[in-house]
Amino acid sequence: MTTAAEAPVYDDRSARANVLKLAAAQALAGANSTVIMTTGAIVGSIIGPAPQYATIPVTVFVIGTALGTFPAGWIAQARGRKAAFYVGTSCGFTGGLIGAVAIYAGSFALFCLATFIAGFYQAVAHTFRFAATDTASPAFRPKALSWVMAGGVFSGVLGPQMVNWTMDLWQPYLFMVSFFVQGLIAMACMAVLSTTNLPKPSAAATKAAGKGRPLREIAAQPKFITAALCAMVSYALMNLVMTSAPLAMRMCGHALTDANWGIQWHVVAMFLPSFWTGSLIQKFGAGRVVAAGLALTAIAAIVGLMGVTVWHFWIGLIFLGVGWNLGFIGASSMVVETHRPEERNRVQAFNDFLVFGTMAVASFSSGQILAYSGWDLVNWVAFPPIAVALAALVVSGALRRAPRLAR
Repeated sequence: MTTAAEAPVYDDRSARANVLKLAAAQALAGANSTVIMTTGAIVGSIIGPAPQYATIPVTVFVIGTALGTFPAGWIAQARGRKAAFYVGTSCGFTGGLIGAVAIYAGSFALFCLATFIAGFYQAVAHTFRFAATDTASPAFRPKALSWVMAGGVFSGVLGPQMVNWTMDLWQPYLFMVSFFVQGLIAMACMAVLSTTNLPKPSAAATKAAGKGRPLREIAAQPKFITAALCAMVSYALMNLVMTSAPLAMRMCGHALTDANWGIQWHVVAMFLPSFWTGSLIQKFGAGRVVAAGLALTAIAAIVGLMGVTVWHFWIGLIFLGVGWNLGFIGASSMVVETHRPEERNRVQAFNDFLVFGTMAVASFSSGQILAYSGWDLVNWVAFPPIAVALAALVVSGALRRAPRLAR
């Protein structure tokens, strides 16, 4: 039986106000992530010990994100979402400054430390979408979640263009100023987040959080397994290809500005559909939206296999971005339906840990595959995971249509 202390309080008016602020914060935090994704492999190839280690800084960034998910959840549960936001943005500022120093010193290890610290910032930033649903009614949750993600459209312009404007400002230290400015952007994000109106955890709510179902019981639900698997596949494949793409473009003789433009349009494609994804989920259901996203990711891989001109890279990255949006937001919407209010921080943190843990493996593999087997294999790798995720959606749908079997 749910007590009054545990009962959810819905306030869509407050939720809508928070959505605007969290979307702005998403834009700023996404710009930080875009800087690392755009430049990390290139910096790694310049100051790293060998070409096959070029994507290690991006991999370490993703590992930092994965390892930061549980601390971010614990801080949010004990001290509130805003406390976690402040810690995260502080890490973003610190990571940017250390990254600038590392480039100046030519230290690969220090640069990896910078991206690791920045990863914790991203772990917190990825909770923005869930924070938007804290006070939202069930009907408004898909839209709240997707509208926050829509803020990433602006990060798709801000991040790459900031890199273009700043990458050559302190020669011969390519991207040094970019990382310094990235730290300042994290401070701007902190200022925006300070204006959000998010409920602080009461003593009763904190006590109720300890009464939720065991995590293993929640994670054993077919719907959670399917949601987590689809989120893992969507994010890991997006990262696998996006991490390799700038370096592959450079290896194919394309200019750095071409790679930056490619990432810019990719990030815009990642977040622009968010204005409509929530409505699509309400109309067609999360499962069908996820399936469409996985199909578009497969199309991106096919385009990548068709050629290595600038346009092949750009078009493939756009399909990849839209596919990620539908797959990841649809899967996130499914996760929200698998837990009770008092369980949300633990379940959301566990889901993100699985997603970014898998993403770390994909990021590391990306550099190895590109260095030893080339761009074609990077694209071929996408098809088996997509097939597994689509099969899981089919099985999960069949179980929902047969409740007795689901039990």
